[in-house]
Amino acid sequence: MGDTAPGDAATHVLGIDSGGSGVRVGVARTDVLGGSAGQPPSWSAPLTWSSSTPAAVGDRGIDAAGLLARVLPAARELLHEAGARRLGAVCVGAAGMATLGDDLRARLPDALADALGVRRLALAADAVTAYAGALGQRPGAVVAAGTGLIALGAVPEGSGGGPGGTEGAGGTGGAGDTSGAGSASGTGGTSGASGTSVPGSTSGVPGAGGPGGAHGPHDADAPAAHPDARRATGGWRRADGWGHLLGDCGGGAWIGRAGLEAAMRAYDGRDGGSKPLLARLEAVFGPAAGLPGKLYPRPDRPAVLASFAPEVGRCASEDPVAEAILRAAARHVAEAAEAVCPRLESSEVALTGGLFRMGAPLLTPVREELAARLPGVRVTEAAGDPLDGALCVAAALAADGLRLPRDPALLTVV
Repeated sequence: MGDTAPGDAATHVLGIDSGGSGVRVGVARTDVLGGSAGQPPSWSAPLTWSSSTPAAVGDRGIDAAGLLARVLPAARELLHEAGARRLGAVCVGAAGMATLGDDLRARLPDALADALGVRRLALAADAVTAYAGALGQRPGAVVAAGTGLIALGAVPEGSGGGPGGTEGAGGTGGAGDTSGAGSASGTGGTSGASGTSVPGSTSGVPGAGGPGGAHGPHDADAPAAHPDARRATGGWRRADGWGHLLGDCGGGAWIGRAGLEAAMRAYDGRDGGSKPLLARLEAVFGPAAGLPGKLYPRPDRPAVLASFAPEVGRCASEDPVAEAILRAAARHVAEAAEAVCPRLESSEVALTGGLFRMGAPLLTPVREELAARLPGVRVTEAAGDPLDGALCVAAALAADGLRLPRDPALLTVV
């Protein structure tokens, strides 16, 4: 990077996205970002670097020294390539920030200041950067669905939700960290807490696969809101993301497990079985009777379960059991969005994460359920991903325009 004298105007911002699927770094110009104006990312593609190896986790949580050793060389190279004269701000979005971010909070501010000369730093849960990537700083709700599922809602400052304004979100409050919308918490094959039954099945479809790392929910120890938070007009609101034993209903592992259960029912000759799904199980995993021995020893069980979700989507047009599984998943998606979406005329709902790439078999019932539960609320595709969101937050911070709610576990500025 060139001259970084304090008098120079900031020309670029840096975003870092650390999730269950790896680490990414991005650099973008400050004059083409929409973050400070409240818009979602609108820049041409930023310069990026990526690694498929996730950040290491040690006794103090996410290993700050190890993360810095990887991202600083990449950041310097990107800033040089971009011709950056002065770095205005950095946003680090990390899976597990609320529960595993102590080392990051302790070491990153000084380390980034010394290495890059930057004094403005935002540390965010990846749920927050997913929100910012999808909606910028506009009010609404984002449902992030990969292997697991979490919904996050917000009323940024100046969005018209002050005292005497319209009602806030219904449902549970207390926002949490997604811990990576594309990976998941483990499951031992036990039924989750969801009581939703797939037509024709004698048992409730179990929830599975939190979008966290391989071992737990989306920072479920983030502070729970007071019951009155359902009528609050500010702050973050969270629904689900509680891990495979308590929720993540409608996520990829949830769908995949429901599909595999229906396949095993067909194998046994029980009610609620699906012969098309049984055929897909055997095509993907081999003989049905051997599936437990292949699945249960795996440390990445939720990801394995989620890998079957596309098979459910492929069967849905001709198999009523598969169609019912996706309809039940769509209800869970809409319920989560309804629980966190602020009751403002300007609110939007954005859908993000790899699960929605399934397309019409899932998106069609999701949009129908959202229209029924949130009439008048616009449903939109996410404008960007969590790395875009980190850049959006950094740009807003550099311009003194960050309006997303501050929260000790979710979004801090140092």
